[in-house]
Amino acid sequence: MERRTIGAAALGVGAVGLGCMPMSWAYSGSERRGDRSLRAVHAALDAGVSLLDTADMYGPFTNELLLGRVLRERRADAFVSTKCGLLVGDGHVVANGRPGYVRRACDASLRRLQTDVIDLYQLHRADPEVPVEETWGAMAELVRAGKVRALGLCAVGARSTRRGTRGGDHDGTIRQLERIQQVFPVSAVEAELSVWSPEALERLLPWCAARGVGFLAAMPLGSGYLTGTLKPGGGFEADDPRARHPRFTAEMMAANQPLVAGLRRVAARHGADVTPAQVALAWVLAQGPHVIPIPGAKRERWAVENARAAQLVLDAADLAEIAKLPAPRGSWD
Repeated sequence: MERRTIGAAALGVGAVGLGCMPMSWAYSGSERRGDRSLRAVHAALDAGVSLLDTADMYGPFTNELLLGRVLRERRADAFVSTKCGLLVGDGHVVANGRPGYVRRACDASLRRLQTDVIDLYQLHRADPEVPVEETWGAMAELVRAGKVRALGLCAVGARSTRRGTRGGDHDGTIRQLERIQQVFPVSAVEAELSVWSPEALERLLPWCAARGVGFLAAMPLGSGYLTGTLKPGGGFEADDPRARHPRFTAEMMAANQPLVAGLRRVAARHGADVTPAQVALAWVLAQGPHVIPIPGAKRERWAVENARAAQLVLDAADLAEIAKLPAPRGSWD
């Protein structure tokens, strides 16, 4: 499988990563099965995936513990990315960027992951009460101490803005990046990117490309919508955030069906076994050699299917057809 580098640190990872969040956090609680998730991670590694993306807040903590059971046996096969900076309380999440917390959080993640080094340590969110340079400086100390190999930043979500203001979607993230680059190099930025949410293409992705910074494309399958397996009006469990998301109302899911239909048409041209999800991932991969999609998966089948998307190459006609698809809609449109 093709190998890619991310950021100035030239770290080799597989073309498609694995987002492990759904195994322990968000989405349907009834679908979380520890043993099944373990099999999915092993299947992804067997299929050539190396980047495993997690965070201490997922669970909280249980996602890192789960991955630790895999890494205990297969550390050499994996590139481990985890995050700090968010604390989960009863019904709320708060940022903590104090240097002392960062150091403690890293040590705790190392123990849970059963490893002596984290390949990519990301700041989940900046703490508004702490200058981001102080937080980033503490993270840089972890690199110098040999506990972390490279640093990354998670972008503030862009989807909260209304259409017509897209140019400013990632302005805040870019300002943070410009500040922390003066302290220690940024190796990767994680942000949402998909056919369903292409906002990062405008400014954030070019910013990364110009500086040799890797881009981890979060939610490249539109939280499952672009797989074509979700039916409008099918409903979600009460603890699933999609049950309250404006793009997952029955009305909006029906309105966005032309997106899925377009992906199906492209998939059909590439073979009966090619899926809309693989086309959606191939589209993300086509956005640049520094882009690595990290789709979430809880089952072996989906983990392997996603990994195989790295072998699908979209031609100019495919990309042109996808570009002409109707713009995705939300309840605010």
